[in-house]
Amino acid sequence: MFKLRYTLPAILLLAGAAIYFFGSQPAEKIVRVDMSLREEVRVPEPRPAITYAYLPQYSHRVSYLRHSKLIDYLSRESGFTIRQVFPDTFEEHRRMVEDGEIDISFSNPMTYVSIAKSGARAFARIIEPSGSPTFRGQIITRKDNRAITRLKDCIGKTWIAVDPLSAGGYLFPLGLFLKNGIKESDFKEISFAPGPGGKQEKAVLAVYAGKYDFASIREGTLNVVRDKINIDKIRIVAETEPFPGWVYAARKGLSDNVVNKIKYCMFRMSMGDPKQAAILYQAGMRGIIPAEDSDYDPVRRLTEELGLNIDYGQQGGLK
Repeated sequence: MFKLRYTLPAILLLAGAAIYFFGSQPAEKIVRVDMSLREEVRVPEPRPAITYAYLPQYSHRVSYLRHSKLIDYLSRESGFTIRQVFPDTFEEHRRMVEDGEIDISFSNPMTYVSIAKSGARAFARIIEPSGSPTFRGQIITRKDNRAITRLKDCIGKTWIAVDPLSAGGYLFPLGLFLKNGIKESDFKEISFAPGPGGKQEKAVLAVYAGKYDFASIREGTLNVVRDKINIDKIRIVAETEPFPGWVYAARKGLSDNVVNKIKYCMFRMSMGDPKQAAILYQAGMRGIIPAEDSDYDPVRRLTEELGLNIDYGQQGGLK
């Protein structure tokens, strides 16, 4: 009687569970999969376009915001589809031009001199916000750093520069030091802004935070970081001589038809036209003027006179 008392409820419970879990479910259709069959899934490729890259001296966000309207204008006026691409480093920018992945390069003159070796050719350069077609490098420190008031006070101090191939952010200031008899070995430390993009900002912020005694940046950078720090706490110790401004270059083999149309659209832009003035202002320039390779001979002479090394893979400034 004892076994029957407990066995019967157990059988009924199991039967109920079986009905619940299996009996109430609709019959599931079995799908047989033939694993021997494969279908290649292709990632959609971007539409063919002229690629345009801004040397990553600032963050990608700043690069995009500065040049997006200019690229829209050039696309609309030229009839070409133009797409901005974003190399992470100066070295990657240079390599992408050489490999044909960047059609239109916008770079500093030092990078231009480097990519010209691969056949890239200058066709335009900008007028700086100052109204000059040239720009300078600047050496900055915190205003409350009383140990640095002259160029020679930088001896024995820590220096953060932008990039080994940055013109205003390293090589122009290095040339200024060398002309004044100050060698690389005279500094306690020379570091370069870490990570991809945003290097000009990082150099300024590092000095502002007190991590380095002084920094070298391109003229105009302090205005870019005005919304991040109190630039009244930054002092300019010295400035380099002016050099030809940032340059547009076409990669080797880019069609003359493409270059000529883009040049035409660039050169007709004017600060006298309110819409075009807004585009130029956002891009950090007052105009775009013709340029040719020989305009950058002063930069080549600087590298030769001072023995500056502008080839990547050989960090440092001297051969």
